[in-house]
Amino acid sequence: MNKSLDDDLLSILSAAPVVPVLTIEDRAIAVPLAKALVAGGLSALEVTLRTEAGLDCIRAIAAEVEGANVGAGTVLDREQLDKAVASGAKFLVSPGATSGLVAAAMECPVPLLPGVATAGEAMTLAESGFSVVKFFPAEPAGGISYLKALAGPLPALRFCPTGGIGPKNAAAYLALANVICVGGSWVAPADAVAAGDWARVTMISRQAASLKNV
Repeated sequence: MNKSLDDDLLSILSAAPVVPVLTIEDRAIAVPLAKALVAGGLSALEVTLRTEAGLDCIRAIAAEVEGANVGAGTVLDREQLDKAVASGAKFLVSPGATSGLVAAAMECPVPLLPGVATAGEAMTLAESGFSVVKFFPAEPAGGISYLKALAGPLPALRFCPTGGIGPKNAAAYLALANVICVGGSWVAPADAVAAGDWARVTMISRQAASLKNV
């Protein structure tokens, strides 16, 4: 990935310590949910492509929510990448990184946050110009102790750990020097979203935004 896109991704991810990971079934929920998260101080929003509504939700948030940097999550291939960009995604997130996806990212106008679970995967992406990667699934893949171990041999890489992270352990991850932010779904509880309790979502988001990273 070229340095300009790498810098764009760093800017988006460093704006707040938590990136909400959102799997939205109903497009009508997307805009009020995004507005509630942004009101709480979380501007980088990852909308996964795990539902049929995913692309429509990205399109709606990009068009209607001021202050949001909406991204597409669970991007698996070039076709999904192209559709996400066309829908207005400002960044892309993948659970892993195939050679085909990395090649597509090199030609893409918006940055990719590719997933890694091992040192070898991280090294391969670093060779391709990525300075920040997603560590996924964070807790099953070794968690905080694994990220600490990677800091020595890979000092230039920054990580966005996602998977098993919530209010009880987010601060501990953010205390690591090689963590730029964390991803998680806890900031948009399913019961609050179902009830349209946007004030609660904003309150939880505000608490998450107040977490400090180094």
